Amino acid sequence: MIGIYGAGSIGCYLGGMLMANGEDVVFLARPNTAADLAGGMDITSLDAPPMHVSNLEFASSASDLAKCSTILVCVKSMDTVAAGEALAGIVAPGTIVVSLQNGISNAGLLSAALPQAQVIDAMVAFNVARKGGNGFHRGTEGGIVLADKPGALDLSAIFNSAGIATEVSREISSVKWGKLLMNLNNAVNALSGLPLRAQLSMRKHRLLLADSVAEALQVLRKAGIRPARIGKVAPAIMPFLLRLPDPVFRILAAGMLKIDDQARSSMADDLDRGRKPEIDYLQGEIVRLGKSVGVPTPVNSEIVERIRREFASKKGQER
Repeated sequence: MIGIYGAGSIGCYLGGMLMANGEDVVFLARPNTAADLAGGMDITSLDAPPMHVSNLEFASSASDLAKCSTILVCVKSMDTVAAGEALAGIVAPGTIVVSLQNGISNAGLLSAALPQAQVIDAMVAFNVARKGGNGFHRGTEGGIVLADKPGALDLSAIFNSAGIATEVSREISSVKWGKLLMNLNNAVNALSGLPLRAQLSMRKHRLLLADSVAEALQVLRKAGIRPARIGKVAPAIMPFLLRLPDPVFRILAAGMLKIDDQARSSMADDLDRGRKPEIDYLQGEIVRLGKSVGVPTPVNSEIVERIRREFASKKGQER
């Protein structure tokens, strides 16, 4: 059985796809999420037919995942330590635990908390947004990369069979840093208030992203880190492409990344729902690394502060 620790957008999408392919899946979910999905979930995608998955099994506590041979950790990065602590006395020796999260250090935190488990780091290249109460929509192309660890090849075969494009890499650190560069757009998208396609079609938003990526590349070069290419664009040329005039960028972007009109970043969803955003694990990661290697990061630092102010403003409006 496969356990989903964190029934958010990514966790529900993956669990639903696996269930549709005949896998036994149990979701550790909050009561309100379990209630929303009592009648099943609707899964849609930019490049696949819609499907409905019913008869979902829910867990109310981490102890209910003890029966799982594989656990997919899909919580926000700030909740990784708590997830490790919750699973520490539950996970049986040899259980495969996969970190399917943004950021760089989550798999290391899980490994420290779960020495008896086989922890596999991973990178998710696609975006999933929640639609209404029970809908989950994959709005961009891309797949999953698993670290080359015992169990990864078998798990990749299960994912691929379920229609989740997955490969195994011996360079997962470079892959994660490459994805982090792409994820710097999460905050820019949230600040724009627009869907991803609309935001990326406007040069004023791309210029902020280009400056964020260019600054991050300077930090990574000083730190001796070589980010992998994610998709069709090499990291080094991302700032140049983003700074192109709108008509030229739209032509080039059409062949680089498929994004539909409904896609938006997870951080935009977090801000709308009043949830704490993962900014400390995206731009914040660049800021911390910049300090450690002596490279100033004014652009990424400002984005971190803007997101924090936006979150504080949203929380203030809820009171």
